[in-house]
Amino acid sequence: MTISNISSTASALKFITCGSVDDGKSTLIGRLLVDTRAVLQDHLAGVQRQGQTDLALLTDGLTAEREQGITIDVAYRYFSTETRKFIIGDAPGHEQYTRNMVTAASSADAAVVLIDATKLDWKNPALALLPQTRRHSLLLQLLRVPGIVFAVNKLDAVDDAALAFQHIGAALAAFAQSAGLNVQATVPVSALKGWNVVDAAEQQGWCGYNGPTLLQILEALPVTPADGNMPFAFPVQWVEKFSSSADTSQGRRVFWGRVAAGSVRAGDEITVFPSGLTAMVAQVLDHVRQPGDVSAGHSAGIVLDREVDVSRGDWLLSTGHAPATQTLQTTVAWLDDEPLVPGRVYWALHGHRWVKAKVARIAHRLNIQTLAKEEAQQLEANSIGHVELTLQAPLAVLPFAQARVLGSLILVDTASHRTAGAVLVNAAAA
Repeated sequence: MTISNISSTASALKFITCGSVDDGKSTLIGRLLVDTRAVLQDHLAGVQRQGQTDLALLTDGLTAEREQGITIDVAYRYFSTETRKFIIGDAPGHEQYTRNMVTAASSADAAVVLIDATKLDWKNPALALLPQTRRHSLLLQLLRVPGIVFAVNKLDAVDDAALAFQHIGAALAAFAQSAGLNVQATVPVSALKGWNVVDAAEQQGWCGYNGPTLLQILEALPVTPADGNMPFAFPVQWVEKFSSSADTSQGRRVFWGRVAAGSVRAGDEITVFPSGLTAMVAQVLDHVRQPGDVSAGHSAGIVLDREVDVSRGDWLLSTGHAPATQTLQTTVAWLDDEPLVPGRVYWALHGHRWVKAKVARIAHRLNIQTLAKEEAQQLEANSIGHVELTLQAPLAVLPFAQARVLGSLILVDTASHRTAGAVLVNAAAA
């Protein structure tokens, strides 16, 4: 296992589980919750069936989910160990719920991709992986989820677990290499029996594996680092006014928000976007109003050295920030039931700034099994494509590959006000 940047493991890890409906996701999450003692006794008693604990019921938060036997939304669960806190996103596995998985993965630090060993031709050294394993892994790569862990499940149900893990592990390694995936570990587990999930398997060296358990791997994974080495960028969420203050030596308003990139300290010069006004930073307050430096990913209150016109939705940028643009080349994950078609106009939300965005053209759609490019005239719900957007007013964006916050926005239907699409900026044209 190769794990870098382990200094950031003190923070809570947000991860998702990926897999088809029968691969054991709910059972795995239930096992993590039970074996880390994150389930109250009365809750545990409520999921007893004929003297046995039905682990899957612990994660079925929706009645419809239980009735249909499928997960229909993203359900979050929380647990902690002595060394770390965790947030689990339980995303559905069906292709028609790709939008739910995209939503969960967009903010995840890591992902556990379950592989059901019983569904594979495990005796064949040249076995083929299931399409959903490839699809989930490629989507995670597209969304820049940095920590991917393969968990080969149900090995307790095959005749030769060691041979099965050997062949499946080799197939996963070959796939990861060909796709350029950054896989942190591949671990054999039995979610049902609890082997290698929280505790090690009862039999030492089960499946020929003597590495860490899945929980130990997750405890060591780093969280996604904030874009702290980028030029400063700050979306203004709230303007706090001090109308009663008599101090005119500096501006009398505090601009609150979360630093999207870079860091800010007193004395820095900033440019207000879109007005282009400039000012110096007089004070920086952290989330508890203590003065000091604040870096990406943390909330801040900024006081400028003079009164300038700044409103919610504006951005405070380091002077010399990349120029704003009105034309975006993007990857769009379409969420709405009404298809995306060229010519339609939506609201685009970037930080807290709203502008109108017109779909100029659909370059192509991505085959979500392979990410191959296919010609398309529209994007239906749960599809992903490359789309050119023309904005009514410029936005200060950067490619998503460089900066997560600056390179992402959402599209909102102007009539229904539904969130219609998740957008990753590929490139911006000045």
